[in-house]
Amino acid sequence: MSERNREGKRSARERLREEREREKAAERRKRTAKVAGAAVAALAIATVVGVFAANGGETTEGPAVDPISVGDKDAPATLAVYEDFRCPACGQFETTFRDTIHELTDAGKLRVDYHLVTIIDGNMGGTGSQNAANAAVCADDEGKFPEYHDVLFENQPAETDDAFADKSRLIDLAGDVEGLDTASFRACVEDGDHDQWVDTSNAGFLDSDYNATPTILLNGDTIYGQSSDPLTPDALRERVDEIAASES
Repeated sequence: MSERNREGKRSARERLREEREREKAAERRKRTAKVAGAAVAALAIATVVGVFAANGGETTEGPAVDPISVGDKDAPATLAVYEDFRCPACGQFETTFRDTIHELTDAGKLRVDYHLVTIIDGNMGGTGSQNAANAAVCADDEGKFPEYHDVLFENQPAETDDAFADKSRLIDLAGDVEGLDTASFRACVEDGDHDQWVDTSNAGFLDSDYNATPTILLNGDTIYGQSSDPLTPDALRERVDEIAASES
């Protein structure tokens, strides 16, 4: 092979390597921006009661993913929730609003569509967001998603502690949900049966206009993270009741 041919092939390899590095860098920037938004949300939670930074602002189109739905499919109000099981701001949201959401879904007034994402894994490394989300979908297979979803957030580790990467830990937590710790659930968690669903859900979020978790929409409108109109459990209940009354 001539020296010129060797140089040509080397240049082609260099161009390919550089292109891959640019693509990786772009993906890292997108993930960092999403997690930075989540960090702002956590800070706002700590400093202003009922005020959380999410994607604040105008309504935007959501990513096209198949959510996990809880509640009456014909409920007048729909709450879209975009969450990462490693996200501390998501944990704060769940702690604050869990009882109200259960009350409204039990009353048939609200359906909740959960979109699970893994931006903490992408930014900090690890697989806890991915494995926990897969396990949550496995729980949905068993008809136990709401209960297991709550258990995961009630036992959420520190953001820097990738405890949910341990699949045996996720299986152990299933013991807190009656009837969930089955052979099929264990196999689903261990084999990552729903990893592709989780990847698709996360990719949709990364490609959306939303910039943080949790992102919360009520009938398509952003209702969470606006300092001028902070969301509280009572405010959520009132808004859902208004929607239900208008359709009765």
